[in-house]
Amino acid sequence: MTNNDLVEDILSKKYLFFGGKGGVGKTTFSAATAVLASDMGYKTLVISTDPAHSLSDSFDYQIGGQDFTKIPNTSNLYALEIDTERAVSEYGDLLATQDDTGLFNEIIGEDPSNLMLPGSDEAVAFIQLLSFMENPEFDLIVFDTAPTGHTLKLLSLPEMMDSWLFKLIKMRRRLSNMMGVVKQLFSGPRSQSQEEQAFAALEEMKRRVERARVHLANEEETEFIAVTIPTVMAIWETERLIRTLNQYSIPIKRIIINQLQPDNPSCPYCRARHKMTQENLEQLHFLYEDLYELIEVPMFEYEIRGVQRLRELARLVYLEAENV
Repeated sequence: MTNNDLVEDILSKKYLFFGGKGGVGKTTFSAATAVLASDMGYKTLVISTDPAHSLSDSFDYQIGGQDFTKIPNTSNLYALEIDTERAVSEYGDLLATQDDTGLFNEIIGEDPSNLMLPGSDEAVAFIQLLSFMENPEFDLIVFDTAPTGHTLKLLSLPEMMDSWLFKLIKMRRRLSNMMGVVKQLFSGPRSQSQEEQAFAALEEMKRRVERARVHLANEEETEFIAVTIPTVMAIWETERLIRTLNQYSIPIKRIIINQLQPDNPSCPYCRARHKMTQENLEQLHFLYEDLYELIEVPMFEYEIRGVQRLRELARLVYLEAENV
């Protein structure tokens, strides 16, 4: 595939996801790709679902967590860092509205709006992600995902929804209905409109998750780009990520191999690092070159921050890099 074909293929998608081990450059490549898309006339939104946001650092510009932030020095690029803590609290409040009997509160001994169960942050991030996926305003949406472990939980969200979260909701509803019958014996019929509305909203949330999975598995709309570096641990994490993407039928066609160490014969440390890099690069080629397009990116002597540096990186990655 030529570099022009590469750009055309990537920008033909509606949703691009970047993921991999922490510290490999996911955020940088997400931001650079979004800048490139914007420069080419696409109205683009880049979103961070990583609780440890660094989009603001990449753009060298403060990005909000509630409204889209227009990125200066771009034609049509907007960014958002999802405020997971706030969103978890809001969805906790939604859970709390389902039980007006107080019985559930007595059983768990605390306010359900503050009840943090395992996976809550990934669940809420995915729920918010759904609303953006259904937003027709943007030509392209780029997702900067959390490190591999969190991303894998994110991808398994539909199963999670069918497990603890919705079992909890259904249990609360049964308890509420049971106590409602008791209350009617003493105080007459009660209005269930609030409870029913809350339950309907959560059921709609589940349906949206199922619709999102259809989008995620559609290779015409979606592509997941794995980002890695030539170290043994990063290779293991990449393999784990790819297995999960294949398990959920999420299209992956490319792997960006970042931070390739240049050779420097006059520096023993640099020479040793280069040797290690080349050995691990050979391993990556052995594992993946027959399956995916590999894009090699060298280590830079400067930090990639700000729109202009990101623009230069995008040109190198998509228009000048050696693709295998």
